[in-house]
Amino acid sequence: MSHDPARPTATPALQGDAALLRAVGSLALTAAVINIIVGGGIFKMPAALSSQVGAAAPLALVAGALVMVPIALCFAAIGSRASATGGPYTYVSTVFGTLPGFLAGALMWICNVASSAGVAAALSLQVASLLPVFAEPMPRAALLVGVYALMYALNAFGVKLGARAITVLAALKLTPLFLLVAVGVFFVDWGQVSFRIGDVPSWTALGSAMVMVVFAYSGIETALIPGGELRDPSRSVPRAATVAILLVVLLYLGLQIVTQGLLGPALATSSVPIADTAARLWSPAHVLLLATACISMAGFLLGNLLGSSRLLFALGRDGYLPSAWARVSARHHVPLLALATHAAVALTLAIVGSFETLVLISGGAVCLVYVMVCVAAWRAQKIDLRERGAPFVLKGGPLVPLVAVVGMLAILATLTQREWLAIGVAVAVLAVVYAVLVGLRRRVGA
Repeated sequence: MSHDPARPTATPALQGDAALLRAVGSLALTAAVINIIVGGGIFKMPAALSSQVGAAAPLALVAGALVMVPIALCFAAIGSRASATGGPYTYVSTVFGTLPGFLAGALMWICNVASSAGVAAALSLQVASLLPVFAEPMPRAALLVGVYALMYALNAFGVKLGARAITVLAALKLTPLFLLVAVGVFFVDWGQVSFRIGDVPSWTALGSAMVMVVFAYSGIETALIPGGELRDPSRSVPRAATVAILLVVLLYLGLQIVTQGLLGPALATSSVPIADTAARLWSPAHVLLLATACISMAGFLLGNLLGSSRLLFALGRDGYLPSAWARVSARHHVPLLALATHAAVALTLAIVGSFETLVLISGGAVCLVYVMVCVAAWRAQKIDLRERGAPFVLKGGPLVPLVAVVGMLAILATLTQREWLAIGVAVAVLAVVYAVLVGLRRRVGA
């Protein structure tokens, strides 16, 4: 029977990376990376660093940058070579196979859902400081439900709308922060700021501060998960990774110097150091910076949901979750079930506040994921893996990945026995889950 061209053909199933729209360019991806990194931590980190290492806190930020820049370069290199959705999960599995990739993906999702819940809880506290009614349990829960409903809606109506919202939120939160640095630097008491290693109280204190700094700089791994929706991964990933990390380093360092230079010893005990610093310059700016904190955290939640939902999508695409998680909506080409799942789990943890164990695991787990991705970047370059366009090449062969891995191992060495135990249990559980899933897949295939 001949085919009638006038007769409509069956619509193919909207599933897998082919159903996604490549609509995210370099600017939107850069904004997404910044939104994830500059989340809620920046509004508390200056005080935390000051309490750890005193006037030498900027030194910890510089040392952290020396660790994170090589990591960003490794992400730029591997992200320009493996363009499918999944981020670290895709990078590691493409180079080293399914088990390492699954562990990287599962650990990444645990980190992301815990951090989303933590930032959402912090957001509720910021809102409550402006509107005390939200300090009560029921209004607080209603606020969190509304926040995640809004984040879901912005993502559900297409990756273009989500990317635009992320860009707007990045501009809204970065403008006041950079303005605070630009104005505040002229009022800094430089006697309160030190870059001398001799002013560090102890190596233990510096190690604890470095853990905080690296965690504060983290986030690039989440923003790069939607690889299947990047317009030109071989160009946009390197540009976004390098520009974003450099902007964030400059911002964090500038804020630490300004807060220390204006608040002095009082910085260590401040609960809202950025807002208190702004108030020293202009008292109405206190409320403005509290509002900026809320915007910043909302931007983090939006970017976290965009990236983490695509991780669930990738796990469904590859059979580690039911295929329903790999389906995308016919109209807007987004994975609705994956979006809803991540939002619901994070919302539940934020409301009940039972995410401490996940947060304990997430810190060290991120470092482990970084090590895996950096080694994968070296291996991918060595075998000349490439999927879309000319990839970003790391100069010096294994040198940059080696520096990144050594830096991460040094950070991991500062973790306590309890944290290592938590990470070990998580990895063991995930390995068992992987074995069960592989067994089920083989049985279904048979």
